[in-house]
Amino acid sequence: MAEEQEQNAREETADLRSRRLEKLEQLCRSGVEAFPHRFDRTHLAEEALSQVEQLSASEETVRLAGRLMSRRGHGKTCFGHIMDGSGRIQIYLRRDDLGQEDFDTFQLFDIGDIVGLWGPVFRTRTGETTIRVQGFQLLAKSLRDLPEKWHGLRDKELRYRQRYLDLIVNQDVRRTFLLRTEVISALRRFLDERGFLEVETPVLQPIYGGALAEPFVTHHKALGLKLYLRIADELYLKRLIVGGLDRVYELSKDFRNEGIDRTHNPEFTMLELYQAYADYGDMMTLTEEMIVRAAELTRGTLRIRYGDDPVDLSPPWKRLPFFEALSRETGEDVSGWDEDRLRQMMQQHGLEEQAGGGRGRMWEALFDALVVGKLIDPTFVVDYPVELSPLAKRHRNNPELVERFELYAAGRELVNAFSELNDPIDQRERFERQVRQAREGSEQSQRVDEDYLTALEYGMPPTGGLGMGVDRLVMLLADAPSIRDVILFPHMRSENP
Repeated sequence: MAEEQEQNAREETADLRSRRLEKLEQLCRSGVEAFPHRFDRTHLAEEALSQVEQLSASEETVRLAGRLMSRRGHGKTCFGHIMDGSGRIQIYLRRDDLGQEDFDTFQLFDIGDIVGLWGPVFRTRTGETTIRVQGFQLLAKSLRDLPEKWHGLRDKELRYRQRYLDLIVNQDVRRTFLLRTEVISALRRFLDERGFLEVETPVLQPIYGGALAEPFVTHHKALGLKLYLRIADELYLKRLIVGGLDRVYELSKDFRNEGIDRTHNPEFTMLELYQAYADYGDMMTLTEEMIVRAAELTRGTLRIRYGDDPVDLSPPWKRLPFFEALSRETGEDVSGWDEDRLRQMMQQHGLEEQAGGGRGRMWEALFDALVVGKLIDPTFVVDYPVELSPLAKRHRNNPELVERFELYAAGRELVNAFSELNDPIDQRERFERQVRQAREGSEQSQRVDEDYLTALEYGMPPTGGLGMGVDRLVMLLADAPSIRDVILFPHMRSENP
């Protein structure tokens, strides 16, 4: 039955397309250029709507262009709407204004066609701002039907695969991506105002590092090099701290060869920044101020909703030690548990142990399963076990911990930050421990980066650094349930495997 319905849909689409092709041929025979080179427009729809009183009083001719979204004929007149990047506006055509030939030509236009038109602005008796069309021009003939008006484009898979169609028919989607741009602009302005320098670091790297993740692998023919798409910017940005650039940041695309779910996409946008002579406490203050600023500028409020949950972004945000949070959920102090006891707790909660991961990975799995979903209002989880953080500085009061925090909100991680490890001897030992874990089967381990260690040996000042998942921040501020809803072109399985 499903295959039959799919076949019927394909046949109907082909039939509708053939009708549009016939109209295109008819227009061309009558001398209409279906795909002209340009069109001069004077106003966007939003501008005409906001300036209606001034424009109607002056009887100025405005020139607009956009996609024809509706049309209804009334004998010698026709009403419709066009939509551009700023919004929709009503149009009104009269045969007596246009002449019979042009009026008939307009009847060959279809919903979805892109048109340019001109005429004065007025208000109808119902008060709707309208363009009284004195002339028009076809700018691009659409050969495919838009989704049906009342039901729109609801199929999630189709929306993600054909984002261009999603943006045409779903105004909420357009608003989400406008918000995304505003968020990124707000982050940049915030950091620029505080003296941070935006830089660029390599996407293709001979040694991947800066995070615990599996990379994508490629090959450079001319150099004969095996290269990796970066999983993080960290080690290159910290080289710049060594070089004397005291405040740096990068808004970048990073790539991790991992599963796809509501919060993970193989290609994602990351903000990483590093500040010399600072620690993770300074990074908490900066993170709080930066996200509050972004929320105020884009949402106009610090009290938002994410799904069914109210989220209050008002500072100060709670600070919760890692082991305190996990021990509260287990009813015991887990910080001293050995691998056997942790393994029992993992089995009790139906969690699988990662090969070569040791205690650190088991603590992390339990934390993700028992704690994360309960962190709704912004919460800094602080002071992680050293096993989980090969690039973080040991805690000044407890060498079994590192000075690290992760920011959670709405049950999801948004930020990961450290007092950065700047002791090259300690750093080498931790890299080598990661190599041993890789030999034991761990797929998420750091490799020894000798050039980075050389840089550290020249001396890196005390430094605070953080990485923020920009896509996840946009998800929070846009109330988007999936990372695919905030990435214009998310990765999908092939339709023809």
